[in-house]
Amino acid sequence: ERALSARPQPNMAGAGRVWRLGALLLPPAWRLRAPGRAFGAAAGRAGGGGGRLLLGAAFALGGSAGLCLAARQRLREHSAAELPSGSLQLTLYQYKTCPFCSKVRAFLDYHGLPYEIVEVNPIMRKEIKFSSYRKVPILLANAGSPLQLNDSSVIISAIKTYLISRRNTLEEIVSFYPPVKTVTEKGKEVLEYENKYWLMLDEKETKRVYPVKEVRVEEMKWRKWADDWLVHLISPNVYRTPKEALASFDYIVREGKFGTLEGLFAKYVGAVAMFLVSKRLKKRHQLRDDVREDLYEAVNEWVKAVGKNRLFMGGNQPNLADLAVYGVLRVMEGLEAFDDMMVHTNIQPWYQRMEEVIQKTGV
Repeated sequence: ERALSARPQPNMAGAGRVWRLGALLLPPAWRLRAPGRAFGAAAGRAGGGGGRLLLGAAFALGGSAGLCLAARQRLREHSAAELPSGSLQLTLYQYKTCPFCSKVRAFLDYHGLPYEIVEVNPIMRKEIKFSSYRKVPILLANAGSPLQLNDSSVIISAIKTYLISRRNTLEEIVSFYPPVKTVTEKGKEVLEYENKYWLMLDEKETKRVYPVKEVRVEEMKWRKWADDWLVHLISPNVYRTPKEALASFDYIVREGKFGTLEGLFAKYVGAVAMFLVSKRLKKRHQLRDDVREDLYEAVNEWVKAVGKNRLFMGGNQPNLADLAVYGVLRVMEGLEAFDDMMVHTNIQPWYQRMEEVIQKTGV
């Protein structure tokens, strides 16, 4: 999801199927599913044919972080046309199975912001042909004039700033997050965004939102942690075994916007390929032989940081770090990795509180 921020005039023609807003979650998956699903085992090596299709499936499941699975959720309808005059009109272009998109949905739902969802076909991506930015999430926002926002953390920081402070237009706020070219350790040129974990507030507003400096520092630290570490643990865990890989792609195909042949290819060839890719990701991020241990350790590290005396890291209500961590973790709902995490870590009470508060505030 890292690329240059573009601001084209939105062209909704050919946008494909539009789902309207948002995320009233089903009851937690670990309370619903019966143990011991049987899945076929994917085996063999992914060949060179169908590379474009497989690559599209990969983009659908996690962008730069690799593939991962989405939470089970049902969408309730809100129309942007029903918004009061002067309110934000929002359209989210997404892959339902993308963790970065899940972060944005969690943020918008918690703040009760109506938005439309356009599910993007991960192969052709014709729904975002209006944009030179070819990744998701993309958020089209109209607060008096149309504007395109890219990168999940920029979207969240910019919209949150706009909700708190109306001193600047949304376009002016987005300009505070300029794209900058950087070079990775392997020499690959990528685009990052400056200030993307900052809210652009004046001194009075900052003190109101962050009574002490440490609160702001803590929130930014853990938002970055969710992007730089937690999200990299998802793919190796949901594709840990051939059985888990096939289960993951079965859900991806059911929930994503695939054609019949695309879906069959993605399910079987994609499952094999991502099982192999997960092994490379495991090595790249120096994970343990049993990647569950890294997931458990990270989740318990988060729970320890929240502490026993707070409902959320934000206190009595979630802050942006809570929403980011929740958005990433919920993409595993319904899968073996999610169930194992609930059993073997201390995350369940916090996770249930997050579900409950988002359901209440999103109504």
